Amino acid sequence: MSELFDAVDALVASRAPLPPAAERKRLRQAHGLTLDEVAGALNVRRATVSGWESAKKPTEPRGPEREAYARLLRQLAELYPAPGPTEEPAAAAAVPESFTGTAPEVAAESAQEAAQSAPTPTSAPTSTSTPAPVAAAPQAAARPARTARSTSASRRPGTRKAAPASTVSTPASTDPRFENGPLAVVDVEDGKVLAYCVGGLVLDVPAKSLPALIDWTLKEAKLGQPKLSGPGKDADPLLVLTESALERYGLPAALSEEERLAGRIPEGHKVIKQLARAEWQLTKRGFGPWARIYRPAKGSERACVQLCIPSWHALDSRHWGEAGQLPPADLARVLGTYASRVMTPRGSTAVTGLELMTALHPPTRASEPDADGRRHSEHNPGSLGKDPVDCAPCEAPDGHPLLAALPRFHVRGPDEKLFEEAYDWARPMTDDECLHRNLVGIDVNLAFAAGANGLPVGLGAPTHVTNPVFDAKLPGSWLVDLSHVDLSRVKVAKDKWAELDSALLPSPFTPKGERPEGPAWYATPTVAYAVELGYEVRPLEAYVRYENGRYLDGWYTRLRDAYLATMADLGVDANLSPEDFLAAMEGYRGRDPELAIVVSAIKATVKGGLGKLRERPRGEGWRPGEPWRALSRPTWRPDIRAAVISRTRINLHRKIVKHAAFTGQYPVAVLSDCVVYAVNGESPLDFLPYREGKPLPGGFKLGVNPGLVKHEGTQTTLWGEGVREQFNAPELNLARYIKDGTVTNVDNGE
Repeated sequence: MSELFDAVDALVASRAPLPPAAERKRLRQAHGLTLDEVAGALNVRRATVSGWESAKKPTEPRGPEREAYARLLRQLAELYPAPGPTEEPAAAAAVPESFTGTAPEVAAESAQEAAQSAPTPTSAPTSTSTPAPVAAAPQAAARPARTARSTSASRRPGTRKAAPASTVSTPASTDPRFENGPLAVVDVEDGKVLAYCVGGLVLDVPAKSLPALIDWTLKEAKLGQPKLSGPGKDADPLLVLTESALERYGLPAALSEEERLAGRIPEGHKVIKQLARAEWQLTKRGFGPWARIYRPAKGSERACVQLCIPSWHALDSRHWGEAGQLPPADLARVLGTYASRVMTPRGSTAVTGLELMTALHPPTRASEPDADGRRHSEHNPGSLGKDPVDCAPCEAPDGHPLLAALPRFHVRGPDEKLFEEAYDWARPMTDDECLHRNLVGIDVNLAFAAGANGLPVGLGAPTHVTNPVFDAKLPGSWLVDLSHVDLSRVKVAKDKWAELDSALLPSPFTPKGERPEGPAWYATPTVAYAVELGYEVRPLEAYVRYENGRYLDGWYTRLRDAYLATMADLGVDANLSPEDFLAAMEGYRGRDPELAIVVSAIKATVKGGLGKLRERPRGEGWRPGEPWRALSRPTWRPDIRAAVISRTRINLHRKIVKHAAFTGQYPVAVLSDCVVYAVNGESPLDFLPYREGKPLPGGFKLGVNPGLVKHEGTQTTLWGEGVREQFNAPELNLARYIKDGTVTNVDNGE
């Protein structure tokens, strides 16, 4: 009978009534819980919990998640009953002025605290204090409450009481060593040096020199971030120095032209001499916009602080927008949100993207104890190792030492060089397309991240083979003739072929969309697509990597979750219908410009990190045929970059083919991850085939998830034809300008 009763209880619980979305959010915040904590407890994604609390159109949990969620809310409702109508004004009026403009979590908890008891003095923090949640992207106050901290204090300053001691649950990610967050923005106000941390916390800084600031950071500030992987290392604390802080510590507010070109201040600068006298060292790149100050590690103990100097152009405006001009508290919020969801910045977004790969797959790990009980460093399986490996000659970019024997002005052709790049293709419009009113562009979200997901890549050195049998599961570069693949008849499903107009389609095998004319080098995903289209392939030779794995899966997951969480905070949830998604995307950046900066930085981290896998010489006095600095990194892997780009381009072409086979519509331009169609409507919904809310299987689907598409822009067909006529360029790539219609950088028709 007990099993029957359990089944009945589960059935009733599956239809358990839930409070309104606003009440769900109130209960979570009252207990000091973040969206990430609730998602982790219920084994769902953060965006799912955010959808349950959405004020506009809340989603409803189902199955066992609903039962568990209802149980959580019932327990929280017992602890935090809804305030009566006369209690709310009093609570709102009692919110301390210093919290004005802070995150809803902070304001709600402060109001409840003020209504129950007098505020706790900052000089006597309680044991029930919890750090402000970073993952929830807290809204920093214009001027958060200042909290003094003496050099001898051992307690955490500036904390706030979130809930009674018996109900507080410390987040699993909280590390007492880093309880003040991953970073701080150091500023000077009214003669006092202040460190603005995440969550609105502000610390008084007693340091009067840069060496003293480094000491204070490591000994008292409690800044940093726990490692992302078991064998990895904790992130070093990051200090962001404002112009006033630079002046206080004897550094220039801006670099001179000579210093900017060198990327650093002179080694004889007085501040560098101060650091040297205090036995601090700088890395080889010196004291520049992203400086690392350290002492040699003693065992597992690291002593290193990183500096970010926005006025020295540390935050590239192409990726960070106006972040460098934000007030200190707002800048701490932007960088803190990025750090909590991606990682503490290690330099540019490109450098951080590459460092994230290593942080998730460290090259070494501790071995099992030997006979004497000692552990040793050994290779970490699934990583790229600590030593660089040579690429294959076909994978080497021009000027690589492997190509030093080639004649000086030799130009390698497709049969000598692997050339996997993103699309840049366009064609003249047909007479029928010219009769359509508009050109509508759709763009793939985080296309290159989606291309990396689940992709096997080589982990070790290549092996050369001749006349190999193609293996779609084996990463490598293949010399094969694909000129026989005819796009006028392709396989679109098992035993199902489609007749297409190949003249209106780009070739999937070249970035310019031209049909190959003979043997050429391709990455595995490109050759596998030819087989998928129903054609036989016979490689002449290949460089394959028998040691391989899905190295980028964790990297993709981390960046995907960061992107979705930030977009959900901006009101664009993963569970929206196509219509609601398009509406939510309208003006989403204006809802919170600071979080919009984080979105841009996450996107740049994806593209930049992949680009760093094939970093070219950057000055350094380099000459063709000589090695350059990046070649000494184990993460210099042009084959991995080529495989990701290949798969991304193939993913896009597959959707284009499925769309053409089903609708008879063909793109007029494709640029990287943007596709433009000539249609009579103004919205993607006017030409993307949806049946009862379901998209075409294998085709384009609207949504915020990586790999799905969003509306890039709409322009009139007359605009497109006018631009091409103006610049005398019948094949001008209109996808480059579809977003706002502004045409720039046109050179010889492109």
